Amino acid sequence: VGMVGFAMSEENLDRILAHPLGMVCSDGGAYAIDGPTRRGSPHPRGGGSFPRVIATYVRERKALTLRQAIQKMTAFPAARVRLADRGRIATGMAADAVVFDAASVADRATYEQPFQYPAGIALLVVNGKVALRGGEREGTGAGRVLTPAAMARA
Repeated sequence: VGMVGFAMSEENLDRILAHPLGMVCSDGGAYAIDGPTRRGSPHPRGGGSFPRVIATYVRERKALTLRQAIQKMTAFPAARVRLADRGRIATGMAADAVVFDAASVADRATYEQPFQYPAGIALLVVNGKVALRGGEREGTGAGRVLTPAAMARA
């Protein structure tokens, strides 16, 4: 059973995101906009949580800087869950990266139309392979499940 709750105010989210220990995450599933993984009516944040943080809480509300937001989406959570090969761009890392336009990146998914990729993302690289370019999936299959055993080896 899925549910959507509306329990937080924007002001509370500003404070949570700005807090030094606050990290950005999503409990929403990720679904492709077409193909076999397009099913149901998922929460729109499954396709837009991170772009929404930049558009809403960095650009519009100025609750945190772009640098803070990126750190709270990448290095901080990766370190917290002990993913030693992720969260930073450096030699020997998994090479996950998103190339985006900070001035235009935004979530486009809605409750009525949840299957929409965000705007302003030019390129997505997963494990060193291009996974999304110009809003089109590359079909590289570069992703992998991060099991507890795999995380322990990282």
